[in-house]
Amino acid sequence: MKSFPWVSLTLVVLAYGSLGWLISQAQLPWFVWLTVVTAILFLLSALTTPWLKIADYSIFFFKSDTRGFAFSILAAFLFFLMLAWFRVFLDTLLIISANILLRIDVQTCGLGERQTFFLTSIFSLTGLALGAVMQMAFSHHLTRPFL
Repeated sequence: MKSFPWVSLTLVVLAYGSLGWLISQAQLPWFVWLTVVTAILFLLSALTTPWLKIADYSIFFFKSDTRGFAFSILAAFLFFLMLAWFRVFLDTLLIISANILLRIDVQTCGLGERQTFFLTSIFSLTGLALGAVMQMAFSHHLTRPFL
């Protein structure tokens, strides 16, 4: 067993911390937080799923011409969104890259799929919460009058 991937875990916590900071700064309602947490767990489960299972599911999109056309239209729309909201795209790319790096490092350590998912989920959600708490503490510190 190799050494534990502390650098990758730190990168994941920092990436999700910046996301938590941004969401907390925008003062969005609670259901947005719930949606973000659900999306994070969905992303992490997709990244920890073996690639052979993903290949089996991807065949579903290309079985018929209609599905292939619909998938192509969706891909073109997502490409447009990527260009229109480039800053959001870069933040999302950073989070996905940090998760992939952590998955590779944890897989190198010899942990299984479930252990990888739980470890990544714990550190991702912790980073999200830490970012929100730090933003609230920082903004509270700035709005408090000096004595």
